[in-house]
Amino acid sequence: MYLTNVQTFIIILVIALGTMITRFTPFLLFPDGKKYPRIIDYLGKVLPPAMMGLLIVYCFRNISFVSVNHGLPEILAALITLVLHLWKKNVLISICGATAAYMILIRFLPI
Repeated sequence: MYLTNVQTFIIILVIALGTMITRFTPFLLFPDGKKYPRIIDYLGKVLPPAMMGLLIVYCFRNISFVSVNHGLPEILAALITLVLHLWKKNVLISICGATAAYMILIRFLPI
């Protein structure tokens, strides 16, 4: 199904409006100088580690421990991420280094 130019333009406007609403709403709800509710502070502390845990579970969900490599590329890439992050304390280096290591490992380890 092809969209007309008008339909495409409307879709882009709706997406832009949705993005602007999600970006501006926190500034409207919590103006500068006003104390945040305790629940917002709590969520700001617990959600980042919870999301990382969720991503780790998601990444390891399809590991087959009965295959030849027993999930070795995934486990090694996770360890490389940990070592790079503890060493350099730079998220970009950790993500890029671990991604490159994982890509190399899945190509060269036996399947």
